[in-house]
Amino acid sequence: MTTVPQVRKVAGWAALKLHSRCRSSTLALAAAARCFQRPVLPSANGALIPTGRRPFSILRGSFSEDDDVDLDSVAYGYMASQALFTALELDIFDNIAAAGNSGLGVADLGQAIGIKAPRLKTLLTSLVAIKCLKIDAEGNYRCSENTDRFMVSSSKHYYGDYLKMQIGRQFYHQMAQLPKVMTSGEATNYASWFSDPEVARTYTAAQHNGSVATAKGFLRKQKLDGANKMLDVGGGSGAFSYVFVGATPGLESTVLELPGVCKTAETIRENEPEHVRNRVNFVEMDASKPDWPVEKATFDVVLMSYISGSVPEPIIGRLYANAFKALQPGGRLFVHDFIVDDNLTGPALAALWALQHVTVNAEGLGLSPSEIIARMESAGFDQGKCETFEMIHGMTKLVIGYKS
Repeated sequence: MTTVPQVRKVAGWAALKLHSRCRSSTLALAAAARCFQRPVLPSANGALIPTGRRPFSILRGSFSEDDDVDLDSVAYGYMASQALFTALELDIFDNIAAAGNSGLGVADLGQAIGIKAPRLKTLLTSLVAIKCLKIDAEGNYRCSENTDRFMVSSSKHYYGDYLKMQIGRQFYHQMAQLPKVMTSGEATNYASWFSDPEVARTYTAAQHNGSVATAKGFLRKQKLDGANKMLDVGGGSGAFSYVFVGATPGLESTVLELPGVCKTAETIRENEPEHVRNRVNFVEMDASKPDWPVEKATFDVVLMSYISGSVPEPIIGRLYANAFKALQPGGRLFVHDFIVDDNLTGPALAALWALQHVTVNAEGLGLSPSEIIARMESAGFDQGKCETFEMIHGMTKLVIGYKS
């Protein structure tokens, strides 16, 4: 029988689980829960659930099956986060993976990355302790199964750039402003944040690393057959548009984005196949502004991914009203975001991502399906047809509005 301390141990590194928007990262974090605790856990109805799924579900849902918070695990989780980010910055996982089955000792690793001081061994010991690495009796290090699959850049499942560049370099430090933002109500918004070309470039490139897999997961739930024109509002790098256009014959997409983001996005577009990049167009604008430079009743699909939670609350309704105007009769509005359940009890990561966005959107709304659907109805969408689906397990949802 699994004890409460064992469950708490699973929850102990919850901060490591706060950093994913893509399906690849969802699978990675689900598997990562196995690394922290391996017993078979009982489900609510008494059935035994194999490890690898259930511990992760605990973390995604409420951090622990216990009725109270594990304060130490929450408070100290940032240390594990920084150990992971630092390993990515130093190419530790890549160098160890390149050594093959024999692994790599601390001296050889230090030679490869240019660090010979004892602090390297301290970092490696921490990475072993949080299960990112393994060490054998000879002192050679190897990547764990999940690290090898998701944090080694040569792997097709790699999403380390997303964690390293967007979470480690940007949001991690931005989150330190939360107490000040909560009391003052003042925060840097996305438009001003992205006015710095380097910030815009780093954020957009990192987000692309995560969004492609999410877009592919979207198409397993929703088909766009028959759609010819799509409006991708705040579409970042265009990741969703590239995936959707590539999988849907005849579909063309217009991406509305901030100027600094468009510059990076257009360089990313050049790496897409010709038949895809020629059907994705970028228009520079702040989509939160009252008027969009698009024709009315023109589009079959309007997509808003991670936009509703990134603008001040009064603007959300205007976004949906503009989407309604842009759609043809029978068109669909897809709203994908960090969305908690209507009972406001979680999931934990959806709630925490919404809180993180407060640091760049002090007047934003914590999203739930009912909040979104109410605003869709006010904009003219048929409330009776609105649908909600889970996208990234325990983190994001998809709400669909239909124009009659």
